[in-house]
Amino acid sequence: MTFIWPHMLWSLLLVPLFVVGYLLLQRRRRRITSNYGSLGIVRGPFGRTPGFTRHLPQTIFLAGLAILTFTLARPQAVVSLPRVEGTVILAFDVSGSMAATDFKPTRMEAAKVAAQDFIQHQPPGVVIGVVGFSDGGFAVQPPTNDRDALLASIKRLSPQNGTSVAHGIEASLNTINAANQAGPLTYSNLLPTLTPTPTPVPKGTYTSAVIVLLSDGENNESPDPLAEAQVAADRGVRIYTVGIGSAAGTNVHVNGFTVHTQLDEATLKQIAQISGGAYFNAQNEQDLLKIYDSLGSSVVVKPEKTEITSLFAGASILVLLIGGVLSLAWFSRLP
Repeated sequence: MTFIWPHMLWSLLLVPLFVVGYLLLQRRRRRITSNYGSLGIVRGPFGRTPGFTRHLPQTIFLAGLAILTFTLARPQAVVSLPRVEGTVILAFDVSGSMAATDFKPTRMEAAKVAAQDFIQHQPPGVVIGVVGFSDGGFAVQPPTNDRDALLASIKRLSPQNGTSVAHGIEASLNTINAANQAGPLTYSNLLPTLTPTPTPVPKGTYTSAVIVLLSDGENNESPDPLAEAQVAADRGVRIYTVGIGSAAGTNVHVNGFTVHTQLDEATLKQIAQISGGAYFNAQNEQDLLKIYDSLGSSVVVKPEKTEITSLFAGASILVLLIGGVLSLAWFSRLP
């Protein structure tokens, strides 16, 4: 057990002073009553001659004061508490095709709005990270429950080059893996680089972690995104894919070229199916909020250092009440 205000434990020295004061008071009472006890005037509870029971209410009352004084130090203890927790990685497609305007104002901006609403609806126990991918994958924001930091990281995203959905999944898995490793993590403002291949782990290691992949699904870079989806499935990480774009598609200008881009639902559905997730067609930003009902963040029992001041305060009040009630019942007065 530890204490937030350990210096307040010195106040327990008052308890012996209370004891000494009570003993002196009892000696004075004995001197006063010594001349009257034989006359039968003094009686204890239920008409009996007073004995130890006359000290019981005061002893209980003093114990309550001692507990209340101990509470001033604000004790803490390691308690195993159930809590809802999980890790969500928002993987953003930041390829050039996300500048298309078949979603207003653009696919990228529509994905940002949807993700921002999604973040606001998550419980405190769920930490969220942000990953961007185009022809490579990179971590934008490590998992955190700092909503302001998450919203700021999403606002910084902008369309880049080609599309490698596999690199987006790989970067998301690396981020989940790093967040579960012991020791501090260091992040810098240097240009992002492709993260190394994750260390293999047993199946189902991260069953409380999910990836929300926001993309138009048009993959034009290796490796195979379906193979990477299988890696996620082996680790117990589900991928919820969100299709951003229209099936009819639209033209977009990338590096001086005009390219026709359209939503590839088939690929996104396969990724979701392989990993045990689900596919959503985000015709508007409200569709993304439906994912929350499917995330299934796990309830875990986790030991945490918790302040237990309220428990001791409640116990002290109960003990004080018992002492007071006994004193009133036996002697018609408080201790």
